[in-house]
Amino acid sequence: MDPLSEILSILKPESYLTAGLDAGGAWAIRFGNRPGTIKCHAMTTGACWLAVDGMDEAVRLTAGDCLILPSGRPFVLASDLTLHPAEAQDVLGRSRPGDMVVHQGGGDFAFVGTRFEVDTRKAGALLGTLPPLIHLHQAEDRAAMRWCIQQMMAEMKSRRPGGALAARHLAHLMLLQAFRLHLSRQADDRVGLLYALADPHLGKAIEAIHIDPAHRWTLAELAAQAGLSRSIFAQRFRERVGETPIDYLTQWRMMLAKDRLEGGRETLGTIANAVGYESESAFNTAFKRVTGCSPRRYARAETNGFTTPEN
Repeated sequence: MDPLSEILSILKPESYLTAGLDAGGAWAIRFGNRPGTIKCHAMTTGACWLAVDGMDEAVRLTAGDCLILPSGRPFVLASDLTLHPAEAQDVLGRSRPGDMVVHQGGGDFAFVGTRFEVDTRKAGALLGTLPPLIHLHQAEDRAAMRWCIQQMMAEMKSRRPGGALAARHLAHLMLLQAFRLHLSRQADDRVGLLYALADPHLGKAIEAIHIDPAHRWTLAELAAQAGLSRSIFAQRFRERVGETPIDYLTQWRMMLAKDRLEGGRETLGTIANAVGYESESAFNTAFKRVTGCSPRRYARAETNGFTTPEN
């Protein structure tokens, strides 16, 4: 599995199809804060304004645009931002996933959206460097997203047998495609793991780590994978990812270990060997250094529904 696929898989995004919105006249709606979510919306008809909490300027959205809010921040969609916004829960009411809610007669603006609940214990480390808003609006991006949006809308409307599952898979595809497009556009000047994946050299080293995380990687080996000298590779990796290659290797191993511990079906020895440690003792030491608690305590907390110190 490639690194981006692994990262999204380990976040365990569970999609919940929110109701589509068809609005008319003068309107404004506020969508509340949902920590631990990724919101992905596609504009299908008309135009409106978007104001995201914490951002200085509003954004104009038009049909075909797609937006992602990786941190679930509150935002307002409006035909006129000077209007007092209604709360989304009041407008959407008791709509079911897949419903298209008509607001004030509809006809002027419409969007379809998906909310992804993600594993909050890992989201910060893997998505924390993303901006609060990802806005895809270039013509090429719209064309790339159009098929996903059209198919998802068709499944939402038809209610054919298996439609819910089909729409869920399409929603995941839409999220993946949106991330791909954003990373391809913004990778050159941003710091963070996801952006580094688009670097032709660093991407090869990161992929090598993901293919065999248990290997005892050295800086020289990873530099060779990247096709760079050790000094240039080390400097470039730190500048683009925000940590050293070996630190990233350790962090990724711990992320994989958490995922296995949450499953509760493997022994510590098995997990330790799977993520590159020859003994439980060495694994315990590394895990506690990174997470602040022992693997056993982390596993018990997961089993009992408690949070661990790192949170």
